[in-house]
Amino acid sequence: MRPTPPVFTRVLPLLTSPPEQPDLDRGYLDLLGGRPEAPSGPIQSFWESGLGSGLYDHAQSLARRVIPGWFRLPSRARPPVGGRVLDIGCGPGNFTAALGNRVGPSGLAVGLDVSRPMLARAARTATSDNVGFVRADARELPFPDGTFDLVTSLAALQLIPEPEQVLAAACRALVPGGWLAVMVPTPHDGMLHVVSRLSGNRTGLSFFDPDDLAEQLDSAGMGAVHTHRRGPVLWFSAQRTA
Repeated sequence: MRPTPPVFTRVLPLLTSPPEQPDLDRGYLDLLGGRPEAPSGPIQSFWESGLGSGLYDHAQSLARRVIPGWFRLPSRARPPVGGRVLDIGCGPGNFTAALGNRVGPSGLAVGLDVSRPMLARAARTATSDNVGFVRADARELPFPDGTFDLVTSLAALQLIPEPEQVLAAACRALVPGGWLAVMVPTPHDGMLHVVSRLSGNRTGLSFFDPDDLAEQLDSAGMGAVHTHRRGPVLWFSAQRTA
């Protein structure tokens, strides 16, 4: 029997229902097995392909170098050394790896996605003793309430069906006093919103209004809600009530 990679000896005990025989054959923990996840639209379908995952990796790396301000985590939401973080819609895993560096060897960074090509790339390039990847449904997180010090999602929530369920699950996964930090390139009435309307709203993207988000997060038990625009992207962050 192949030994369990060190990072998953730390991830598995955190699960609400740890599998008796974890599927780690592809380098990530697959909790969905053969269950397909229907993409939210043509954009998501492309990113989930092998070609799309490779292009996404290069495009995101370039964007982070050229326009780092769009991707900079709000200072108030930076995780503690030794903390646990969850990165929803982690894609190729480069931001998850950066979070792993920030929390240090005693901390843990978990990237979560449904795309097999994305996760295969993440597992191959970003796995370490404190960074691991999980295939699961973000609307039904496989972790108990109060597991993580920080939950993040960068340029992914707009592609996930029923994003309000994802946000509710993310809020529950936080420890009291923990932070949620999310970036989306689809603010209401932004450039992509205009393009989507012109195309008859066939992109499958979700669009976010800061006031609606603040109300939703407040209803989910979050305090200190902050929203702000950085160029064409919208950042929002909130702290779970202690």
